[in-house]
Amino acid sequence: MENIITNNEINEIVFFNKKEKIEESLRTTYRKKIWKNFVKAVKDFDLIKDGDKIAVGVSGGKDSLLLCKLFQELKKDRSKNFEVKFISMNPGFEAIDVDKFKENLIEMGIDCELFDANVWQIAFEESPESPCFLCAKMRRGVLYKKVEELGFNKLALGHHFDDIVETTMINMFFAGTVKTMLPKVPSTSGKMDIIRPLAYVREKDIINFMKYNDIQAMSCGCPIESGKVDSKRKEIKFLLQELETKNPNIKQSIFNAMKNINLDYVLGYTSGNKTKE
Repeated sequence: MENIITNNEINEIVFFNKKEKIEESLRTTYRKKIWKNFVKAVKDFDLIKDGDKIAVGVSGGKDSLLLCKLFQELKKDRSKNFEVKFISMNPGFEAIDVDKFKENLIEMGIDCELFDANVWQIAFEESPESPCFLCAKMRRGVLYKKVEELGFNKLALGHHFDDIVETTMINMFFAGTVKTMLPKVPSTSGKMDIIRPLAYVREKDIINFMKYNDIQAMSCGCPIESGKVDSKRKEIKFLLQELETKNPNIKQSIFNAMKNINLDYVLGYTSGNKTKE
């Protein structure tokens, strides 16, 4: 009898091969720029300890999808004994976006729990002119609460090197404060830590990794976003791109500056409840 391969079987083979290619690329092509920087951040900032229960927040974007694969590879490495779970909140995605997200998860071999939260509708109703700030705040709150309910002590987010540099600049230029996005920080409730293991990974390397592996990650998916990136962040991105043409190391210098603050040469500072002017 002639053996006939069904379309479902073909799809399974394609997905398996793609998953293998993605994992192989982390061990070879992107070992230096992504894997080693991920491991270095975990070590430098003491992000993962034996016995940790870590939830990875998965938005469906390029950064969080990469973070999932890195955690899977770290589990294989067995240098750390920890538990990891991938979770994602659906704030009101269109069905087509949910389908694409699930397809990416299958292709990449990521077992992710997806739960619904009617965040977008509430944000639009409460703040129709400018829902983005409220939406972001609500999404964080819902996700943090979910992680705490699951009993995890750490939440890993996909913020990368460029996010940290841009946040530093935004705070200086628009808030008049020297403050950055920390690789590890306690949540407001104090029940868990927020960790950012991509702190040393450059956005351009993440973009190249996704292109190399032909992964079409989701954008925000918000019905009003449509290219409306946070204007302040967009301005800073453009400014940094311009500065890089004159000083290719400008981002690294800004990042390093946040590790080399000399309090003897500042006009004032705040630390906890202590303020010096």
